[in-house]
Amino acid sequence: MPRKSSIDLLPDEIRDALHALLRDPAVGQVEAAQRVNALLAAEGHDQRVSKSAVNRYSQRMDAIGEKMRQSRQIAEMWIGKLGNQPQGQVGKLLNEFTRTMAFETALTMSEGEDPVPPKLLKELSLAIKHLEEAASVNEKREREIRQLAAEEAAAAAETVAKQQGLTREGVKAIKEQILGIA
Repeated sequence: MPRKSSIDLLPDEIRDALHALLRDPAVGQVEAAQRVNALLAAEGHDQRVSKSAVNRYSQRMDAIGEKMRQSRQIAEMWIGKLGNQPQGQVGKLLNEFTRTMAFETALTMSEGEDPVPPKLLKELSLAIKHLEEAASVNEKREREIRQLAAEEAAAAAETVAKQQGLTREGVKAIKEQILGIA
């Protein structure tokens, strides 16, 4: 296992200060390293960070930030496309993305000359199982939501129908139609 970087070993409050310094466009990485080292010295820590460590950390955080921005853009594009769709559609889309990634991973590994590690097979199997369970839970939740909406609509229709003087049989017929009772 690789050794932790000097930045990862910083106390939380000093690492938070480094984050603030790296976000500030007026502060360069050399100055950020100097300020962090001054904070470490002021708090009596022997540890120091190099400007190279700050540079590597900044590049790593920038790369992670870029991946997050790309993920958000993709999600916003799909959510925008599904904006009129029920909330469950987004969950279905995410399930499908994950299913596709699991399939592609399994396919890539099976094409190699080395056997697929049993641990990876187990993890892929568990991921697929969890996806299927989540899909079932989502379907059940959607059915329950539709049923609740139908019951609320039927109750509202009943109230309005009674206020308008509709007969008991007429009210009953409207409720049965809304609730899908034959």
